[in-house]
Formats: sequence, C-alpha cells, structure tokens
Amino acid sequence: MARSVRAPARGPAAAAIEYPSSDGKPMTEGDAQLFPMIYAVERLRLYFHRDPDVYVSANLLIYYEEGNPKRRVAPDVFVVLGVPDRMRDNYLLWEEPKAPDFVLEITGPKKWRRDQGPKRRLYQRLGVREYWQYDPTGDYLEPALQGLKLVAGRYEVLPVRKFEDGTLAGWSAVLGLEEFIKPLGLSQTEVAQRLGISLSRLNDVVRGRRRITPDTALRLARMLDMSPKFWMRLQADWDLHQAVEQPRRKPAPHSRVPGGGVAGGRLTAAGGGA
Repeated sequence: MARSVRAPARGPAAAAIEYPSSDGKPMTEGDAQLFPMIYAVERLRLYFHRDPDVYVSANLLIYYEEGNPKRRVAPDVFVVLGVPDRMRDNYLLWEEPKAPDFVLEITGPKKWRRDQGPKRRLYQRLGVREYWQYDPTGDYLEPALQGLKLVAGRYEVLPVRKFEDGTLAGWSAVLGLEEFIKPLGLSQTEVAQRLGISLSRLNDVVRGRRRITPDTALRLARMLDMSPKFWMRLQADWDLHQAVEQPRRKPAPHSRVPGGGVAGGRLTAAGGGA
C-alpha cells in the first residue's frame, strides 16, 4: 500500500505535486536486516514512550527538497527530538521543525556502499547529529557497529567497545543511552525453529500471506525480548491502513489485492491466521 501527500506546486496553473509514502522497494534486504531493525524501533519507542515530543520511525520516506519528490531518503531507523509523536505518511522536511537527530542504517550486501558514501554525505548535509550503521552479518563493516557525530558540520568517529562474547557497545550522546548489540546470526529456518513454528508459516507472515495473531506475537516477543503488543499494534496499523485505502483503490478485474509483507517500504502482515 502506498499513500501520497499532495502539496501545491508554484504557479496557478501548476499541477499538485505528490510525495508518495512508498518507493516500491522492500523494507530490508533480508531477515538479517529485518529483525535488528524491528528490535531497534521497539526499544527506542519503549525508551521514549513517556515523551510526546520524540518521534521514532522506521523506513519512512524523508523528502528534503520542496517541489522535487525525487529528493528523498528512507532511513532504516530514525529519531527526531522536539517534534510531536504522531502518525505520518512521510516526513516533509520543510513542514517539520527539523531533520532527524539520530539515524541508524542496518546495512547489507546491496546497500553498505550507499550507507558509507552517499547517505553519509546526505545525512551530514541535512544536519543529522548522529549517524550509526550496523552490519548484522559482520561481512561489510569492521567493527560491525559504527557511529558518527556531527561536529562543526562534519562527521567524526564515535568510539565503539567490543566485549569477549562479541557484544558491541556504543554511547549515543544525542539519545542519552548506550546500545548493546549482539548479532543473532540467524537464518529464517533457524528463526522458525526457535519460534517453534514451521518455516512455511514464518515465511507466510513475512510475505504477508498470514496475519500476526496473538500466538505469533507472543512467540516473537519471547524470542526477541520484546513486547507482544508491538506486533499486535503492527497488525492493527496495517488493518487500519487497508480499511482506509481500500475504497480508493480500483483493483483490476479478477486481481487479488496484496495482503502485505515486507514490501512497498513497510513491514505488513495480512491474510490467514498465523
């Protein structure tokens, strides 16, 4: 599902400019990137849940040049301090008080070069105060957790500690917390085994062919040390978006409206029970 925000173009005869909520790309490259991203968002939302002026989001399109929908970026995880915590279809930088203060990219084989190069330069130019990168497989970054802080308009490296068990720790002065990351290193088959469900069932949830039920939410919460409410809210948010958008869409005859999955820039789940 994709939604668009329309903004009036300059000039009386100009057509309205659309800023889509989706770029049509998968949210992550694979399971190795998916679970750390969900985990990071949940932890940050729990950490800031008492503050109504902290916005935490994941894979939301940020448009940074008014009138040019091609000027956009979708950080895996980002935090903005001092802005209202509310639902957004996208983040229009000229309509918001500021750019993100904190960005985390979960890197992988297809994006690590962009994360290290063009995105780093863009976040520096936008004024992102801290930029962190995490490589869950350890194949592309050494160390696998890397942080940068903005000093006088340029990024400087932040220290990262590594413990004997492989845990990495980095202090975020912007967020006021220290993150400890221990790579799971799990394939989808191993995740299914730890959840106690079949591989086909897990794959159906990831691909959007099954709903996230309370049973699935509890299993995921136990494995990832998260709240099951997060997973139920995820399903409820998708159901609500589907209900809102369904009347606006006109599916082709005999076509099946997709239920969700990791697509269209969103983690979604719909379909049969899981």
